[in-house]
Amino acid sequence: MTKKIAAVLADDFEDVEFTGPAKAYKEAGHTVTVIGKTKGATINGKHGAKVTADASIDDVKPSDFDALLIAGGYSPDNLRDDDRFVAFTKAFMDDDKAVFAICHGPQLLITADAVKDRNITGYKSIAVDLKNAGANYKDEEVVVCHNLVTSRTPDDIPAFNRESLNVLA
Repeated sequence: MTKKIAAVLADDFEDVEFTGPAKAYKEAGHTVTVIGKTKGATINGKHGAKVTADASIDDVKPSDFDALLIAGGYSPDNLRDDDRFVAFTKAFMDDDKAVFAICHGPQLLITADAVKDRNITGYKSIAVDLKNAGANYKDEEVVVCHNLVTSRTPDDIPAFNRESLNVLA
């Protein structure tokens, strides 16, 4: 069954942490909608990737989607400064929908106050932030906690994609 995946994205995202999962989801028959601050805006990756926002955060609601992708890089830190993205993310966690966050992606989950008592991983520099927010941090390539799938770095993308696709199945 085709699932609709929201991908929240801002400038300076880690290119392969968006493009790799998005490609895997599309190849599996799912749809990926890039959500930015402005529909049609170009969102620039750290290493040259350019992605066009399919929708503005103002034009979508969590109920439109089955899952959420949060790529890493500086994008999650940029997004968590915007209450609209924080509320959007929190709704996915509150509604027990699938959430896929890699590298610095869990920063947005921390700001949404959505990691307490969750098994989770992320980039090593945010491990203390995750622990301070009440999460059970694991230094593993992929951690699945019910509908939440997290990974640490681009090296973990194959495991991240595999487990994300399992959750979507």
